[in-house]
Amino acid sequence: MSGTPDFDAHLRTIAEFTDDELIPSEPEMVAAGQVPDRIVGRMAELGLFGISIPPGYGGFGWTMEQQVLLTLEFTRASCVYRSRFSTVIGLCSQAILDHGTEEQRREMLPDMAAGRQVTSFALSEPEAGSDATNVQTTARRTGDGWVLDGSKRYITNAHWADTLLVFARTDDAEVSAFLVDRTAPGVSTRIPDLMNGHAEGPVGEIDLDSVVVAEDRLLGGVPGTGLAAAMRGINHARLHVAATCVGQATRMLEETTRHVQNRHQFGAPLSELGVVQAQLGRCYSEMEAGRALTLDAARSFDAGTIPRHRISAAKLFCSEMVGRVADQCVQLLGGEGIVGPHPVPRMWRDVRTLRIYEGASAIHERNLGRAMTRSVASEGVLPDSYRVR
Repeated sequence: MSGTPDFDAHLRTIAEFTDDELIPSEPEMVAAGQVPDRIVGRMAELGLFGISIPPGYGGFGWTMEQQVLLTLEFTRASCVYRSRFSTVIGLCSQAILDHGTEEQRREMLPDMAAGRQVTSFALSEPEAGSDATNVQTTARRTGDGWVLDGSKRYITNAHWADTLLVFARTDDAEVSAFLVDRTAPGVSTRIPDLMNGHAEGPVGEIDLDSVVVAEDRLLGGVPGTGLAAAMRGINHARLHVAATCVGQATRMLEETTRHVQNRHQFGAPLSELGVVQAQLGRCYSEMEAGRALTLDAARSFDAGTIPRHRISAAKLFCSEMVGRVADQCVQLLGGEGIVGPHPVPRMWRDVRTLRIYEGASAIHERNLGRAMTRSVASEGVLPDSYRVR
């Protein structure tokens, strides 16, 4: 990418790209069972892989508020598109930026920003899903590096990533992170036969069988920093997921409103029925509440402190909100919500995953409840409070 463009102009470009290319290409994507290569190329050409990476490393370095505004636009199209670069802009790039060595940043980030280097965040395991501290993959130190053994599952982009950011328990029992070439001897990946949603961008499983990695592949060059690096990426990604939920709700409500305007029953458009208007109005108010919460958390992020509890609340609320909106939209579509190629039922299946990605709703509820009791007990106020103290 050559230089950082004017943000407002870039935002308009992405909005036009969404309307003119992403949305019209959804039937092609569904028929092919994957995101078309030309669309991935266009996303890279327009800089979507580099929105969170600083200009010094080849990206645009947009603020979090700007990243959210962009996400609200491009996720009006299928959220499967976003999955192709989501692990680059959030989980992996932020972990490398804050916890990698300068050599690792210089090596990885420019190619990531340009879309030449797809990375995958390999944290979840059969026994380490919501409990990320229970990582069982091991990294055993050798004379000139490390040997990794273990398995990962439900990993976005695992099957076509160039580099895997693998979290493993090192000799001191602490969790560390490693940059692993996906084609290295001993690494194997596979995708599931069936996905309930996100079928065109399936998650994958990874097996690591005596995988040898050099010493300079340890993120940051220091063992034991893996969980801190993971949380840096996860907090960034959670805010992007919250924005994705709002973008998906926007599209589904627009599609459904058009349907009820054009569908006539009982001698009038469905949109004139009070019960339909009430359903749409409730959905709209919830969507706008999610938008405001997400943008507020983004502005707090940009102010210099990561508001992790507000981010958690945004991810929880928005992912639950989009599920309710999707269900109401399918109901209002009637038979078209069940039979045929209408985009809303496909999006209904896709957004169901967002209540699980980046922390299941029950985990966010528990963590927020714990944070509240601790904060009130010690500080007298709620966590990330706006109260003047």
